[in-house]
Amino acid sequence: MTTASPPAPGAALSHRQILTILSGLLMGMFLAALDQTVVATGIRVIADNLHGYSLQAWATTAFLITSTITTPLYGKLSDQYGRKPFFMFAISIFITGSALCGLAQSMYELAAFRAIQGLGAGGLFTLALAIIGDLVGPRERARYQGYFLAVFGTASVLGPVVGGFLAGQASFLGVTGWRWIFYINVPIGLAALLVVSKVLQVGHTPHRHRIDWPGATSLIVALVPLLTVAEQGRAWGWGSGRALLCYFIGVTGMVLFFLAERSYGEDALLPLRMFRNKTFRIGGLSSIVIGMGMFGGLLMLPQYLQVVKGMSPTMAGLGTLPMTIGMMSGSIISGQTIARTGRYRIFPVVGTALLVTAMVLFHFVSATTPLWHVMVVMVVFGLGLGGNMQPIILAVQNAVAPREIGVATSSVTFSRQMGGTLGTAVFLSVLFSVLTGYISSAVKAATQTAAWKAAAAANPDQMHLLRSGAGKALSDTSFIQRLDPVLAAPFKTGFANAMDLVFLIAAVVVAVGMVIIWRLPELPLRMESGDAAKMAERQAASADEGLPVPRGDADGVPVSSDEDIMGIPSAVAPDAVAPGSTPR
Repeated sequence: MTTASPPAPGAALSHRQILTILSGLLMGMFLAALDQTVVATGIRVIADNLHGYSLQAWATTAFLITSTITTPLYGKLSDQYGRKPFFMFAISIFITGSALCGLAQSMYELAAFRAIQGLGAGGLFTLALAIIGDLVGPRERARYQGYFLAVFGTASVLGPVVGGFLAGQASFLGVTGWRWIFYINVPIGLAALLVVSKVLQVGHTPHRHRIDWPGATSLIVALVPLLTVAEQGRAWGWGSGRALLCYFIGVTGMVLFFLAERSYGEDALLPLRMFRNKTFRIGGLSSIVIGMGMFGGLLMLPQYLQVVKGMSPTMAGLGTLPMTIGMMSGSIISGQTIARTGRYRIFPVVGTALLVTAMVLFHFVSATTPLWHVMVVMVVFGLGLGGNMQPIILAVQNAVAPREIGVATSSVTFSRQMGGTLGTAVFLSVLFSVLTGYISSAVKAATQTAAWKAAAAANPDQMHLLRSGAGKALSDTSFIQRLDPVLAAPFKTGFANAMDLVFLIAAVVVAVGMVIIWRLPELPLRMESGDAAKMAERQAASADEGLPVPRGDADGVPVSSDEDIMGIPSAVAPDAVAPGSTPR
């Protein structure tokens, strides 16, 4: 029995071949998506165990900085030198970082190893979406990109459950429970590496390029201080000396980045010429704005379920399942409809409108709102996400030259990450700046009621806890769940009211995004894959120059005259399949 050889680059792929390749890509993306949520659930336990509670934010910041910075680097370099080696490199670095995180003996070590993890994570999302763009034409691609969003949604639900379970174990197989939060990435990553190395064949023709080192360096100079202040600004103070220094260095880096990109032209990390493309421009700008509001909503929902409804982190993860179901449904509906009709613009427009609607409805959610009402709104929110995220990437990939799919994909992903980081910083600042006032008002009103007076008289120990611990509500909300329901009610009301304000602001931000997305052009979707289009470009260029038309694979390697690109002797080969079409 012989093992089927992987499909040749540039050849039309069957649905089964695409799904086989997709399995490796999805495992790589699952690694990054799961890590974002599984660590967040267990970070307090980890910080306590490593005696660095006050340093826990740096473990998140380090990962965020390196993953965000490397996103555009992976996109450009994979356009220049090929996708497969960079995707395998990203998985390998992520596995290495995960294993090191499991060995960390201090929060400083954990932050450093999380930074290594981030170096790999930056390529997992971007390259997986770029690779599917190489293999499948935009119209059919909509069907398959829905799988990526399904994986993201599944990881969002599984992460808190797995993280909460592992963090809660004193030890497992002789190893401290929380360390398995990182170790579980290793077997998944190794399986992804094996699948990708065996089945993935993505076309690439080597060319001489200048590497945009000045652009990469100036991008690092710009983003490191800005991302740092976005994460640490609440603790430092947004107008503190450290924050002002970060602003100055970040703006300086942005100016240097612009000058470097203008100087390097087509070899630039992000060629400025691409901003003349309206779809690229609208896609990037809308991703920043919608990312702000979207991540603000994603951040507040678990907070509401845990603080106001008293759920554990694990149960809060399960509590967001309706949102995941909505996200998957929206993604499947949009993907199938785009593949059938070729029309994509309606989905981000409707998706953004659903996001605005959901956030307005969340604004009216109170501490006493029945949970099933909240979950219904979660479904609407998820449908909005499902209709928005993938069609934007699809539109931008379709609007650029096939050789620039990597840059286009990474730019949208990068814009969404930056918007999400900015939104998280802004909305958390709003939440904590108004929270004390809302709680104080709610407590003042509650103390005038007979129910409060009766509960206070019946629970003198809790009243002592309230007087001594109320000021800690901003840093540790766990004491609220230990109070008599009547005494806890004003605290939950204060949190709910503060979150209502955040949702209202997020709705306004996303509404601005809807105005931007309304201007998104609708271009005919190409039927041919990125590989097939690049091969056609090379053949046309060779014909124009009077050179022999290459019949090679997408790597430019000539194929013998008695074989076609699938390795079938020409004497028995059927008529050639049109590039980008799927054999029946």
